[in-house]
This record gives sequence, C-alpha cells and structure tokens, in this order.
Amino acid sequence: MSTDRQAEAAPAAAEAPTGPGADPATPHDQSAGALPPHGEAADPAPSADAPEGERPAPGAPEAPAHGGEDGRATQAQADPGGAAGEAQEPGGGISEAQAELAAQRVERERIARRKAERDAPVEAGAKLSGKAADLLAAVRAVESGAKPSTAYFDDAPAAPRKAAPAPPPPRPTAPAPTPAPAAAPSAEAVEAVRAVLARGGAPESLAAPVATALGDGAAQELAQNPWRLLAVPAVRPTQADGFARALLGPAAAPGDERRTTVLVGWLLAQAGVKGHTALEAPVLEKALAQYGVPDPAAALEHSIAEASVLVFHEPLGDAPAAEEGEEQPVRILVGLEGAAMAEESLADGLARLAGTFEGPADWEQAAAAAPDRSCAELIRAVAAHGLVAHTGGEAARAEPLALAAAARELGLRVCVAAHAPDGPDDLVTVAGLLSGREGPPRDADGQFELDLLVVLDAPQLDVESAAALVEGVRDGARLVLSGDPGVLGSAGAGRVFGDVLAARTCPQLVSRTPDPGPLGELVSGVGIGELNQVDAPGKEVVIVPVQDAGEAVHRAVQLVAESVPRAFGIPADSVQVITPGHGGSAGTRALNAALKERLNPGPGRFGGFDPGDRVVYVPSPGRALPARVVSADAEGLHLDRGGARVVVAKELVESQVRHGWAVTAHQAVGARWPAVVVVLPGDAAPALSRDWVYTAFGRAERHLSVVHGVDQALARAVSEVLPKPRTTRLTGLLKGLAAASEQSEP
Repeated sequence: MSTDRQAEAAPAAAEAPTGPGADPATPHDQSAGALPPHGEAADPAPSADAPEGERPAPGAPEAPAHGGEDGRATQAQADPGGAAGEAQEPGGGISEAQAELAAQRVERERIARRKAERDAPVEAGAKLSGKAADLLAAVRAVESGAKPSTAYFDDAPAAPRKAAPAPPPPRPTAPAPTPAPAAAPSAEAVEAVRAVLARGGAPESLAAPVATALGDGAAQELAQNPWRLLAVPAVRPTQADGFARALLGPAAAPGDERRTTVLVGWLLAQAGVKGHTALEAPVLEKALAQYGVPDPAAALEHSIAEASVLVFHEPLGDAPAAEEGEEQPVRILVGLEGAAMAEESLADGLARLAGTFEGPADWEQAAAAAPDRSCAELIRAVAAHGLVAHTGGEAARAEPLALAAAARELGLRVCVAAHAPDGPDDLVTVAGLLSGREGPPRDADGQFELDLLVVLDAPQLDVESAAALVEGVRDGARLVLSGDPGVLGSAGAGRVFGDVLAARTCPQLVSRTPDPGPLGELVSGVGIGELNQVDAPGKEVVIVPVQDAGEAVHRAVQLVAESVPRAFGIPADSVQVITPGHGGSAGTRALNAALKERLNPGPGRFGGFDPGDRVVYVPSPGRALPARVVSADAEGLHLDRGGARVVVAKELVESQVRHGWAVTAHQAVGARWPAVVVVLPGDAAPALSRDWVYTAFGRAERHLSVVHGVDQALARAVSEVLPKPRTTRLTGLLKGLAAASEQSEP
C-alpha cells in the first residue's frame, strides 16, 4: 500500500454521525416537560450501548449536530403526504416510487389474508413560536435531511418459542390487483385536523400529514388522543406531550394509558428504523421509564392487552433443556403487527419453496461446462434444491450469473434481481420487480412467471420486501439468495440474509473465487478484521494523510478532478467519493458543494441544482439511484437515470434529491465504480465499523484512495468494532419450521 500525499487529494470526512457505538444523551424527564428551545433537539434516545443489565431502552436519537447516513430508512425518507406526494413520471400516471409502495401494500394485504387463514395465529401562515415553532422546525429538519441517526441496539436475536404450523393453505386464486396510489385526505378532513392543531398550538402545516397518517376521522382521533401526533415523522414525545397538555390540561399525565400505548408503538417503530423487528420487554420498559412513564410494566401489559402490539415467548438459545415438569426459560419479545406478520410470512414462504421442490433435475452437463469449480457446485446445488444460499465477494457475483445463463440454456424462465441497477442489461432491481415495472409478469395468482429467481445483494433485503418477493415465487420454483454477508445491512427492518445463513436450514455455498489484486487483498483482510498493508505496484491503493477537514475537502476535489483521471485515465464522472455522513465540514454536503464548484459550476437555479449535476435520487427508503439533472419546469426537476427520464415534484426535490459526487456507504452499497475516494477525517472515527470500511473499500474496481485523518481509529474499527446485532425472529422461525417438517416425516 503506497502513501502519496502530493499525488492524491481527498475530502474532509463527514461530521461524525452517530453510528454503531454512539451514546446519545438520556432524556432528562422530558416526557411531560416543556418543549426545548427552538432549534434544539428534543428527546435524545437513551444509550443503546450500556452493558447487559444496565442498558437503557431504545428511543430514536434526535438529529445531532452532525449528519448521519440516509441510506438507512429514516423519518426523513418517509412520505408524510402519502403516495400522492411521490415523484411523477412524465406524461402522467403513477411514479416508480408510487408503484413500488402500492405494490408493497398489495403484497402486505395478501400476507394478511394468508395469515388470517392459518390455524395458529400470532400471539397476541402567521409566524409561529413556542411549541408550534418547535414542531414545525422538527418536521422541516427531517424533510430536509437533518434526521436522527440510526445507531443499532445491542440486543441479540432470539429463537422463537415454537414452530409455525406447516404447510400454509393454498393461495387465493384471484389475480393481484393493479397497484394504485393511496387516496389523499379530503380537504374537509385536513381542515378539521387543522382546527384541532390550532387549539393545541401546533403548526397548521402538520394538518395534511396528520390526516394522511390517521386516515378517516383523524380530527376526532387526535382530539381524543393528542399523542397520536407521534404518527407524523419528526414529531417527538416531548412535543406531543406539550400538544396534549394544551388540549387536555392536567389530565395529560405521564401515565395516561393513551400516552403509554402510543409511546410503546412509537418506540417499536423507532427500533424498526434501526433494523429490529422486535424488542425484549425489559428494553421497552426501560425506555418507557426514561420517558416518564410511572409504571412501565403495567403500561406494556396494557398495550399487549389492547392488541396494539404482539408478544412472543421464545426459549433462550443457551438455556439448558428443561427437565420434565419444569418450564423452559424464555425471553419475552414485543413487536408491531406488520413486522411480525412479514417475518412469519417470509419464514413460511422460504419453507414452502424448500418443501414444494419438485425434485432434483439433471443439470450435470451444465455443471460440467461451468467455468470453475464454485460455479459447478452452485449449479448442482440449485439443481437439487428449491432454496439455496450463496456467499462471496464482488468477484463471486459471476457465479450466480453463470447459473442463470446455464438455466436459460436448459429452457427455464429465469430472473436475476439486485439491489441497485449495476450489472448486466437483463438484470432487474428488487424494487422494480416488486412494483411490476421490471422483470417477468405475474400470473393469475399474482405470482411471477418464472422457474428460477436469483437475488443478488441479498443482505439488502428487509423483511417486508423479502416477504413480498418470496410470496411471488410459485410452488416448485427455485430461489437463490446470493450476497456478501460482510457488507452493511438493509435499510429496513430485519436481517434476512444473515438469519437465513444462521438458521442453516438450506444448502449454503461459499464461493472459492477471491477478489483479485491488491484491492481484493485489502478488502478480504478487512472482512476478517485485519487492516493489512498490501503491495500495490500500480498504485491501486493509495493513502492520503490529512490534518483537518478543510485539507480533506481540498484533496478530495484534487483527486477526483485531476489526480485519478491523469494517473489512471478514469474520467471524473467515474470517480465516486464515499464518506461516513452528510453533515459537518467534510460530509457529503460540503464535499458535493466543493466538487460541484470544480466540476459543474452554476448558480443552482433549479432548487440548488443545475443541468449536468450528478445527483442521487431517493424515491423510497434505502434506494439511492444515480442520475443527472436535465432541466426543471412547473412539473418538477427532470432527471436522466441511465437513459430513463424521471420527474421529481418540486416539493419533493429537497428530500429526495441530493448531489451525488459524494455519497455515504449506505447509498453506495450494491454499486461499484472504477475509482473510489474514501474520506475519513478525524471526526469520522466514531462512525467507523468493520462493515462500513468493508463496504466503502469494496466499491472500488481499479483504484482506491483513502483520505486518512483518523489515525489509529481506522485499524481499531476494522479489528474491534463489529456490526451491532439486530433483534429478529426469522432464524428461530426457520429452525422451528425445519424441525416440525422433520417430525412430520414418516
């Protein structure tokens, strides 16, 4: 690994966002107190990094002074206006984002119908000031991208209490309905909500989001339970408390059951933002206590009794087997219905594909013609099984592609889907497949007309997307989940690929294909916790030391605009800058401003953008699509995305479009560039972890420059800072289904 301070330049790292290892402040009994001063953050989350037994319960941390990554699903990416606010395609009709969200709603309805049929249900205009100004500031902060960080909790996944019954009943034969955007609230409903908000001193601009979130009868519901204001992204418990006191007076007590029920759901929703599908009951009780609830256990019991949340009793994985007459030690998990149903539906669907497989096929000739041993093993495994997991680095992506080609030669209907549109021309995105805009059509039962579905970038699957995807695969078809388990996890809730691997209920093939060259050696070392110095005679890896953020930004611009194009013949448009966060003096905002000034200067006459600007378009949480600005008009901002034209409504530009010369690692996952510049200034150290470094370094194909200002923190993050586990149930559900299947066999 060479160090070249003069030849390479790099941007200052992003303001250190709260990431794994962050320790947000604990709330100072703000649950029923006054709103914080205008511009200050409210309701910082309890610490998620305390030792077991002392760990405070989770709450969503407020947006800190620095910006976090927004590849992960956050309130900033939620659509407070519903589908009506999504970007519109040229010529009318629904947008890609609308279609995707509507398709997911349709699939969730299908999941709900199947769930109901199961034998064993889940257990059960003027200037504003004061509270109004704080609420409005919070909403605008989230909509503009200054959203809360997404630190994980320390709770490990637990095994489920029992296996779900096998096998599920037949699917409905009715064709899947055509996705349609959700209806916007009526003007009368919005006006009624506005009147209630005015009585409580809340900004009238919240009327439409509240009416959309609460649906019909929103005004009455909000008047009866003011804490339902928490249904709007960016509104915090202390702000909802202030609104409730204005409406209810002394009756708005910290232990009010209306408050505690909403607060339990809000805490679980915040946990979902951080990747969890459920939380342990003691964790929730601590969170409730830190938000001023006088009897957290009773409050949680009330929420369970009201069926606003679901409870699961699951055996402790390391507990000894209970003797006859003794009860099995269990942990109590609590979750929201949507995540629970999706996780159980996904487990059922995966077991269905494994169990309805029509038997081995003779693919030996295809295996013998495979380009290498790893490809041959994958072809043989898929020939003999309905569900197969495949792991490997970037070079190993060629193996599932070779499998798909072999299957097509055999006459099978094949689809290859990935997280990002980065691959062969016939590759589709998972989002596009679910929305119906890409990939094969669906049959009369709403299932894909295919025999083999290969999913790349499987670690980016969240439980809801995965459940909808598996639900669309017909009985007897084959499913291959392929990906690199070392990269950053999904933006949404769940740990689908990791849970499938941990369950070990289907064949797992580990690729023998190493990533080549000095870059491959470096990234492979990071994956096992070693930051090695590699021999890079062609300057494939270059370290650029910097002292401060200003120097980092200067060096990054120099690298992108001059050094890399001159030394490697790679144009500036093919060089991607990656940094830990958006805010700060060397985050994506600062870097993009400097890069725009150098590469495409202009006045930013289209809401800060000019024709030719390189941007990322985020139509829905977790999706960051590269694009170019073409123009703007009354319809909105016109983008060119790989030849496809997209129009982003002008009111959504601020929240859905960012300059894209510099992105976060979460935004970059699933894509690669000829050259990558990773910017790590000193204040980025708290945001670094092994999976972040592995993901960022692994985006480079030919050249990697590391703008290094974190000293020993980089090596320490690689060796010591592991990804924090997510609390999920899928592993145990899969194990339970496999055990039940074995017991039912004669």
